Amino acid sequence: MMTDPIADMLTRIRNAVSVERPQVEMPVSKVKQGVAEVLKREGYIWDFECEDGSPVGCLKIELKYGPSGEKVIRKIRRVSKPGCRVYSRAKDLRPVLNGLGISILSTSRGMMSDREARQQKIGGEVLCEIW
Repeated sequence: MMTDPIADMLTRIRNAVSVERPQVEMPVSKVKQGVAEVLKREGYIWDFECEDGSPVGCLKIELKYGPSGEKVIRKIRRVSKPGCRVYSRAKDLRPVLNGLGISILSTSRGMMSDREARQQKIGGEVLCEIW
């Protein structure tokens, strides 16, 4: 039994990027789909798709690399964990790596990046940081 599916998703992405795989697959959920949507909006992945399956569906993420093969996702870190949740108000959100990275937040209006959350003046649970 998996206790932290978001950490599993981030680990799968981290491992796939480290061996330069073109895509990664994982079980689908609404939260994972929201994280993938934010990654696509912010330009860290090319695309993602959800496929239906008999016990559980599959989320396929197409990873993005630069023109000469450099990695777009250099680091990916889980912030809020099941044992220690991290919440932040909009005015307390600081840019990751002076704006070169993003934080993904789970808010009352869905998943969004820290830039979008500051712009809409809404806080939430800080799920992860990516740069």
